[in-house]
Amino acid sequence: MLERPQEGEYQGFVTGYINLVPEGDLIALLAEQQAETNRIYSGLSNEKAEYRYAEGKWSLKEVLGHVTDTERIMSYRLLRIARGDSTPLPGFDQDAYMEGNPFDGLSVSDLLENYNAVRQATIVLLKQLPKEAFTRLGISNQLPLSARALACIIYGHERNHLTIIQERYLNS
Repeated sequence: MLERPQEGEYQGFVTGYINLVPEGDLIALLAEQQAETNRIYSGLSNEKAEYRYAEGKWSLKEVLGHVTDTERIMSYRLLRIARGDSTPLPGFDQDAYMEGNPFDGLSVSDLLENYNAVRQATIVLLKQLPKEAFTRLGISNQLPLSARALACIIYGHERNHLTIIQERYLNS
């Protein structure tokens, strides 16, 4: 079972994401979250998936694309830190990544295929890392982060977006 990160393994804005991770086996939680995301998105029509709850907000397709892009980036960071790479890793501008994105032009099933491939790769990575790799520290976005903190950020980031989806997209 992957233990939660301790003080000193993260700081800054990611604390909010880590606080969204419930107690339990993180790998199992990630798999459950994947099933939840698939349930939500597989029931959406193309029209509903392009819905925006306000001017300038992302569509549901864009939210899924963003979640997938972010997980891919966080998993890459996790791998580098877990392997002992001490090279400082830059942050990324989520808004720049969304400019000119292709997400609304893709089908929900294409977006889910991408999401599922990324999530499955993350789960396999976590299953195969040695225990000592999880507490290795690196620098990401100018802040110290452990590999296990990044694993929690992946879960918490998506949990944050799933909450927004329930509150602002599906209940509207």
